[in-house]
Amino acid sequence: MNTAIGAALIVLGLLGLAWGGINYTSRDTVVDLGPIHATAERHHTLPIPPIAGTILLIGGVALLAMTRKA
Repeated sequence: MNTAIGAALIVLGLLGLAWGGINYTSRDTVVDLGPIHATAERHHTLPIPPIAGTILLIGGVALLAMTRKA
């Protein structure tokens, strides 16, 4: 079980370091005048700090190392 968690932490840490954030698009209503509707697509980025990816990576490696010693 610890091996799977450690491997998952390593993968999440590497993905966090590689991408650096999550991008998504939302649609907002700009004009709403009776039967006339206008929307706009807005692009947002949710940044993931590099320190978070590093901590996940180190935690996964440490968990794998502890599992191998036991």
